[in-house]
Amino acid sequence: MVRIDLETAPFMGDFEIVERKGTGHPDTICDSLAEEYSRALSRFYIGRFGKILHHNLDKAILVGGEASPRFGGGEIKEPIEFTLVGRATYRYRGEDFRKEIEEIYYETTKEWIRRNLPHLDVDRHINLYLKARAGSEDLTDLFEREGGVPLANDTSFGVGFYPLTKAEKLAYEVERFLNSPQYKSGNPFVGEDIKVMVVRDLKTYRITVALAFVDRYVKDVKHYRELKTRVQNDVYVRAKEILGDYPLSVEINVADDYGRGSVYITVTGTSAEAGDDGQVGRGNRVNGLITPYRPMTLEAAAGKNPVSHVGKIYNVAANMIAREVVERFPAVENVYIYLVSQIGRPINEPQLVHTRVWGGVTDTELQDIKEYVADRVREVGTLWKKIVYEGVEVA
Repeated sequence: MVRIDLETAPFMGDFEIVERKGTGHPDTICDSLAEEYSRALSRFYIGRFGKILHHNLDKAILVGGEASPRFGGGEIKEPIEFTLVGRATYRYRGEDFRKEIEEIYYETTKEWIRRNLPHLDVDRHINLYLKARAGSEDLTDLFEREGGVPLANDTSFGVGFYPLTKAEKLAYEVERFLNSPQYKSGNPFVGEDIKVMVVRDLKTYRITVALAFVDRYVKDVKHYRELKTRVQNDVYVRAKEILGDYPLSVEINVADDYGRGSVYITVTGTSAEAGDDGQVGRGNRVNGLITPYRPMTLEAAAGKNPVSHVGKIYNVAANMIAREVVERFPAVENVYIYLVSQIGRPINEPQLVHTRVWGGVTDTELQDIKEYVADRVREVGTLWKKIVYEGVEVA
């Protein structure tokens, strides 16, 4: 069932809130490690058996450690603990390969941490655990059924929208700017745990950044204030490139109390060392943002299998299709895509596809958009290839 509406009311109001949790945020760490393992496991299954076997590794908990950050360099007293929980196939066609999939988990997660959290010693600062059990018989059977198109393993929905508003671009681009290798090369004191909140009040934009400084690069409170001012100015300049002439303010680590010497410094560049815990699904949606003024789903896409779990596939597909509609049809100013599955049905046959369009679109163009969306939905059965091999972001 495919539905399309041409909306006449403005798609956004006078106020807007947008958030992005950066690479080193505990929730993003959970999402990233779950997704990295799902991709690695999928590649292992394909290499061994020629297809992806049933798995859903989308539950995780990060328990923060204990640390004593100090100017010039502190220490970790108790390591972080990360446990990934879910279902995975480790016996198939008479083979038992539990040990191999456990080895893949530890190799994959450690490599991600080394690559993305360079101040965190993967051998001393974090303990990794895997609690993967075999899947339930009914869902495993559903996954294994032969056929040309995978069957949905859940009744769920996915949503997507495009293009991003200025506030959304600010939240995304400011975090990416601060966590970029280029910025870090000249500013090594900037940790990976960066959270950006953007509030738009009419045409005024306010950016609040929480940024974990790495203590070994900071001499004292005076030096911290100097470095913080530098980052604040850099963020303002970068934000202005996106925003233009609209009024803008930028604040960083607003809870700092210089008189008490209480400032946001860390040993490892992430609050996971002591100040915060994490879970899969509590952070960014598939488009990398948290957008309460836009349609969202509470599905945790990270770690779900990319073949039949619509909680992942439909959210990735909805965002891709939304972008393509805007790029393909110039009259479209904004579009929302909603996809709703039904367990046991082919994933390319949602029980509802709803497209909402804003812009000066003619009736003919509207019909063309409807047909284009329907065509793209019919192709979602091959989306797993992009997720597994091209590293499509899901957080």
